[in-house]
Amino acid sequence: MKLSRSYGLLVTMFLIVCGLAQAHGATISCLNRGGPCFLKKMTCPDECPSDSPSNSKAKVCYVNCNSPICKPECKNKKPNCNAPGAACLDPRFIGGDGIVFYFHGKRDEHFSLVSDRYIQINARFIGLRPADRPRDYTWIQALGVLSGSESFSIEATRAAKWDSEMDHLRFSYNGNELTVPEGIPSTWHSPGGDFKVERSASKNSIAITIGGVAEISVNVVPVTKEDDRIHNYQIPSNDCYAHLEVQFRFFGLSPRVEGVLGRTYQPDFENPAKPGVAMPVVGGEDKYRTSSLLSADCAACIFSPIMHLDQKRDSMGMEYSTLDCAGGATSGNGIVCRR
Repeated sequence: MKLSRSYGLLVTMFLIVCGLAQAHGATISCLNRGGPCFLKKMTCPDECPSDSPSNSKAKVCYVNCNSPICKPECKNKKPNCNAPGAACLDPRFIGGDGIVFYFHGKRDEHFSLVSDRYIQINARFIGLRPADRPRDYTWIQALGVLSGSESFSIEATRAAKWDSEMDHLRFSYNGNELTVPEGIPSTWHSPGGDFKVERSASKNSIAITIGGVAEISVNVVPVTKEDDRIHNYQIPSNDCYAHLEVQFRFFGLSPRVEGVLGRTYQPDFENPAKPGVAMPVVGGEDKYRTSSLLSADCAACIFSPIMHLDQKRDSMGMEYSTLDCAGGATSGNGIVCRR
């Protein structure tokens, strides 16, 4: 009897200790050398105690390892279509400047969303044009990412009818098909460690990290019957136009960054989107068109395949170590100087 009571007491104490550890959050560190937070131990907030929660609806503990602030924060696993860096719907963008704009592109063509020296992100557009319409209705069907000599792509697979119990995502790395097993947790790392792909839900949602330089949250969705009714897309019965909802986070883009979305992160960019207009459309098709999903040959592209992310991280470490607030309000790296 005494042994049974002692065992029960030990189990109770163990559960209490585990509960306290869970409540106070995990300890996380940054492993990118040269960064301001390298090997610094940081505790996740109580609101998001884990950086890889098993619950797909739970918020994630996250720290920007390239920022001198070195403070964990909570973020949603899935893209927020109403926040900066978003590209959703037909495509509706929210720039780094917070301004909403539409870029329609053209169906079955590719356009550069972001082009910087160390990273290139393109999108493939799908769509249709009803007989009585002057332009294509378009959606983002795939993303292609170039970094150094590496390439990665993610695309929504075609489906006649939408089935949320099926996974509608396809991946490739360096031209070879890539499998990321369904379920949570499920994570893939590239051989060099620059690319990390993690399931945000068991199916149809993914988070991509690119060498501490960019993060992409992706969700695949169909064009709903309600959207079809409201906008009169005239979606055919044999294709639900599965497409991507996307949100980007960038760290340390250069002032020369280009692309449909990338240009809105330029320090002096003046967004041509007209304020007060219901659907402010911006152009740039000829400027940002690429020949394929994994090409960097648009007229304004500045990506260089010889530049590697290691060089980028080293330069970012130097930039932060010599950060000077005397020259203006922002450094172009997402840091706001306050007096």
